Amino acid sequence: MTVLVCSLKSITSQPIEPGRYAIVRFPFGEAESTDTHRMHQAAQPDGAHVTAWASDDRSGLIWPAAAGWGTLHALVYWETGDYSEVRSRFVRDPLGLSTGHDSTCTEDDPPTPGGQYRAKTWGLFVDPRTPLALMVRHDDSQARRVTLAEFKLAIHPQEV
Repeated sequence: MTVLVCSLKSITSQPIEPGRYAIVRFPFGEAESTDTHRMHQAAQPDGAHVTAWASDDRSGLIWPAAAGWGTLHALVYWETGDYSEVRSRFVRDPLGLSTGHDSTCTEDDPPTPGGQYRAKTWGLFVDPRTPLALMVRHDDSQARRVTLAEFKLAIHPQEV
């Protein structure tokens, strides 16, 4: 059985305002690590089209190519700041486009000296009608940048 993979990466700094979750955004096309199964496209399955990935939360969505067991992976690098915690979570339908916001695998981490570098993995059932996103937040008193981010989905499709 084929495993379906979408692997996204952004090296563009993304400012994150304090105290609220933000969707981490990813470029389309050649900037992607891989999207053979078309799970992260500017022309989205619900008919919307993203024209500016860096300012549109839809650029953070992965639309699963099939129903099945999915494994999500994320890597987030934060710039140095005055944090007492940084948080991350995976979210089903973060923009309320289909089934409604449903977060899972929320983690909060105390700071370490210098930048904050976090990796995580989580398994869940996925469906093509329900997009997924990586969301982050921090508690510094000012906006801080995510300097590198990766978001990956591997699906083991359900057998029919």
